[in-house]
Amino acid sequence: MTANELFQNYTKHLQSLNRASNKTLGKAPHKPILLLSIIQLIQKGEIQSNRIYITGELVIAFKSNWNKLVTTNHTPNFSLPFFHLSSEPFWRLVYVNGLFDNKEKISSLGKLKSRVAFAEIDKDLFELLLNPFTRVEIENMLLNNYFPDTKANFQFGTVVRYDIETVIKDQILNDTKEEYQTLMSHIAEELTENEIEEERFIRGSIFKREVPKIYQNQCCISGMKIESTTNAQMIDACHIVPFSISNDDTVSNGIALSPNLHRAYDRGLITINEDYVVKISTVVRENETPFSISQFAGRRIVLPEKEKDYPSPENLMWHKKEVFVF
Repeated sequence: MTANELFQNYTKHLQSLNRASNKTLGKAPHKPILLLSIIQLIQKGEIQSNRIYITGELVIAFKSNWNKLVTTNHTPNFSLPFFHLSSEPFWRLVYVNGLFDNKEKISSLGKLKSRVAFAEIDKDLFELLLNPFTRVEIENMLLNNYFPDTKANFQFGTVVRYDIETVIKDQILNDTKEEYQTLMSHIAEELTENEIEEERFIRGSIFKREVPKIYQNQCCISGMKIESTTNAQMIDACHIVPFSISNDDTVSNGIALSPNLHRAYDRGLITINEDYVVKISTVVRENETPFSISQFAGRRIVLPEKEKDYPSPENLMWHKKEVFVF
């Protein structure tokens, strides 16, 4: 097929998406919203291959575009289009361990993540979406076809940050622990179980992105810093007190660690005193290598530039008492 024939073929499919219909609400807008969100992240460089992963960035884009384009009372459930796009000829799901029960219905983010490793779109379609000219034509076609009344709200070009991201980032960086915990309690009271799951997934993704930034993308214990042109994140954001216990994603409950030290910290083999000095568990036995964790005993961690972003001594003391293996 020529490039023009491929474009016409995919345009035909995209204009006739299989969508659930409700007598009161009309046809579901989920699939075109997800496709528009994927296109934006391709433009942004967040999606760099025809494999579409379930990421916080994609859920954020989906929610943001939904708020701008959808006027019906449909529920903005991200898992529905990600799963049901498999009924379209250009979208294939790749399951965890390659296994899936065809009778099972997926309608929640947790179940989607546990069953689906990623989705693949046709490579020919991905190439069309990489091309700035055909990408804009496909965007316009989706907007004209599915959202003619609200298409003016759509943001073309590179979206630096979605509104949802801006609000949550501010809360993570600037809220006190108490303010954030109160906010999360209110969210838990107001949203459905799946909506809470999606909200926490988004917030966790922003936490994982922002905490390394305030540590200049280096491990606060070892100083390791690796950067790449592909924006691969090699430093982890680590909750000091797990979110499941603390309900706290603020930066004072986070530190930036290399993956090996993150694992050691979570397992109590290493801790940080309230004066920001590293302590190693007496149960650690290791050979002498440049990668040993014992070399960091007594070292003061690298701290963020702003004192307000320092890890909370209270949280550090909790880890030392509840997790650290003496």
